[in-house]
Amino acid sequence: MERPASVKWTATRIKGGRISELQDDVASEYPLTLIVDGDEFATIVCSPGDLTDLVVGFLGSEGVIRVFDDIRSLTLDEEGGFARVELVRPQATGKDFYSKRMIGSCCGKSRQFYFHNDARTARTLSGGLQIPAERCFELMRMLQAGSTAFMATGGVHNAALADESGAAEIRSDIGRHNALDKLFGHCIRNRLSARNSVIVFSGRLSSEVVLKAAKIGCPLLLSKSAPTDLALQLAEDLGITCVGFIRADALNVYTHPHRIRFE
Repeated sequence: MERPASVKWTATRIKGGRISELQDDVASEYPLTLIVDGDEFATIVCSPGDLTDLVVGFLGSEGVIRVFDDIRSLTLDEEGGFARVELVRPQATGKDFYSKRMIGSCCGKSRQFYFHNDARTARTLSGGLQIPAERCFELMRMLQAGSTAFMATGGVHNAALADESGAAEIRSDIGRHNALDKLFGHCIRNRLSARNSVIVFSGRLSSEVVLKAAKIGCPLLLSKSAPTDLALQLAEDLGITCVGFIRADALNVYTHPHRIRFE
């Protein structure tokens, strides 16, 4: 049985000098241990929803798989907190490889911050969808309106993958990287290309978020929040358009502005 995205918690509230009790909705936090070919690979602390997407997207992001057919079997034990994956071709490389930093300067100074798996899986993007600036506001409103878990708890990040028609897949998680991995898993499982799609995101545009977009293959990244300098360096290197501070009728285009049309 799938665990709830939130639980009720009794809290004491102080407002305007008055004290009261309330039943507050609190986001669920759930540890999921990933077993790959019989070995413990990672424990992901996440929200307990869309777990198959999360596992597949995490493995894709780590470079363990490239397509869904690389997985022989995937079973979830949600009660016990385990996901067991058997690969078609078991990995020769140990799990430590995936967490070691690669020190180097290939294709731009910022690349020295990559992990080994980032260098293998993040790719430079070209082309992609062009959208009018007004569409950025529409997509952000769509994300906020569809984020039921955030509206209930205020404690999760939200990410959406939207196409030209306006259709969108929305995923939520306590971890911003998990929300993006869930989108990646959706793409891998359904053999979808994100080349002509937009990622709409609720959180800060960090270097990790930009790398996730590159791995997903999406060249246009929208956020209501701020970027970091390393994120923008990576976005410049990787050909990703970063748009931040999308609020009301204002936004900032930081990198590769040719994908945003001002009409």
